[in-house]
Amino acid sequence: MPPAHRPAHLVGRVFLGRTARERGWLTPEQLRSAAWRRVMRGVYADAGLADTHGLRLAAARLVLPPAAVVAGRSAAWLLGVREAADAATPVEVLVPRDRRFGPVTGLRVRQGVVDPVDVTELRGLRFTTGLRTASDVARWEPTLEAVVLVDLLLARDVVQHAELRTRVAGLGTGPGARRAVQAVQLADRRAESPQESRTRVVLSQAGFTVVPQFEVRDDDGRWVARVDLALPELRIAVEYDGAWHGEGGQLAKDRRRLNRLTEAGWLVLHLTAADLRRPEEVVARLRALVALR
Repeated sequence: MPPAHRPAHLVGRVFLGRTARERGWLTPEQLRSAAWRRVMRGVYADAGLADTHGLRLAAARLVLPPAAVVAGRSAAWLLGVREAADAATPVEVLVPRDRRFGPVTGLRVRQGVVDPVDVTELRGLRFTTGLRTASDVARWEPTLEAVVLVDLLLARDVVQHAELRTRVAGLGTGPGARRAVQAVQLADRRAESPQESRTRVVLSQAGFTVVPQFEVRDDDGRWVARVDLALPELRIAVEYDGAWHGEGGQLAKDRRRLNRLTEAGWLVLHLTAADLRRPEEVVARLRALVALR
């Protein structure tokens, strides 16, 4: 293994390997040492830096042509929706149709119209605005995941639902336009987790009208609980149980809450991540509860 050589001006930085070699900061052998991590072709980082989507964006910035902008999931990450991407997610970029760029490992290159009004900038990194980002993910992602992302963008006030509806309605008949309209129609800022969003989409596409974050009250108007999803007229609640439900003391709280809902005349369908991998079974279980009513 080549000896580690760590010039002070490269510590904690992301840099082009070519620049480090040409300026005599590192030899090719030193660049291959454990002190540095290859992030993408020609781009290296201090190995002590955490491997995050932010690191990969910093790397992409060094290789993107001037006309390119960060878009899609990566733009959502920059807009504060950190759930949109992680270190394993390729950096999404949008390049004008008349420019050739890529492929580059670690980047997902899309071509399309880059309107200046749809572009914002942070520390020299150009990326799509909230409205353009929401419209793009609604077009590009499968409906289930598109709704998850749009829900998050709405909940964080990155974009407003009314303006987004107008935007996707103007997409015409281009690729993904119909999918975008459907995703935006299904979106709801009240969702409090990606899994809740996925559950709502599965049930909505099966014909159920469910209300997110519904406040249940008893016949005397007293507050009972707030449930993830509800069919209020039938007094049926759908609850997604994440990992935190197994934490100390939570089981007892959940049972007391379930008892209150039952006493108020509600039926409750509990779901887990494993259940969502079998959506047809989730729909069948809810239909069985509806039949009881």
